[in-house]
Amino acid sequence: MGFLYTSVFRRTSTFAVGVVASVFFFERAFDWGSDALFRSVNKGKLWDDIKHKYE
Repeated sequence: MGFLYTSVFRRTSTFAVGVVASVFFFERAFDWGSDALFRSVNKGKLWDDIKHKYE
């Protein structure tokens, strides 16, 4: 815990950069996960799945 405090939490600027970086990576992971869940729930109903019938 001491390393984390001295490297991130000690200064406000590094804490802010850490928060912004964490939010960025969390947003990307959440977006990827929710998209994968949506595609698995709606498999067979999406345009990518039925496109070959209409082209």
